[in-house]
Amino acid sequence: MGTILVSGILILIAGLGVRSIIRDKRSGKSSCGGSCAHCKGCAASFASEEKK
Repeated sequence: MGTILVSGILILIAGLGVRSIIRDKRSGKSSCGGSCAHCKGCAASFASEEKK
C-alpha cells in the first residue's frame, strides 16, 4: 500500500511540474537568459568554439 501511495504522490508532483512548464511556455516565459554568447546549447556558441 505504501508503494502505491508514494508512486501516486510522485506522479502528482511530476504532473504539476509539466503543467507549470506548459503554462510558462504558453505565456511566453523562457528559462533563457538571452545571452547566447554564454549558452552551451546555442549554435552561435558552437561556432565560436570551432574557430578556436
